[in-house]
Amino acid sequence: MNRILSFTIVAVLALCAQGASAGSDHEKAVKAVEAQVELLRKAMIDADAAQLKALTRSDLSYGHSGGRVESQSDFIDNIVSGNSDFVTMDLNDQTVSISGDVAIVRHMLVAKTNDRGEPGEVTIGIMLVWQKQHGQWQLLARQAYKPH
Repeated sequence: MNRILSFTIVAVLALCAQGASAGSDHEKAVKAVEAQVELLRKAMIDADAAQLKALTRSDLSYGHSGGRVESQSDFIDNIVSGNSDFVTMDLNDQTVSISGDVAIVRHMLVAKTNDRGEPGEVTIGIMLVWQKQHGQWQLLARQAYKPH
């Protein structure tokens, strides 16, 4: 009887450890994606073309709230040229959902802009789709929407 009890205790502890490890791996992935989002936010404010290229996939689909969709090169060119100039950018109410090598990030973006020298303010909802390739999370798609 003691053997059965000992085996049961060992089995339960092993399952608990496995569950904790899976939870820990998921939490690490969430933190890694959140770090990439923060790097993207900073790169957009700083108009850092090299960082923007490193954070995004070459087949990026970057959708604006008005319906315009840009490629990776269009997105980077518009940030660097000042056509889309973020002076400040705050990301609020962020959630991260991960399934395998894909992460979906949602947040509200509140920013002060200076697009083509024209000061403005924007509040939009954002959905980002990140994909992990070669150990690195890169932005695959972004879609903005106007909140109600």
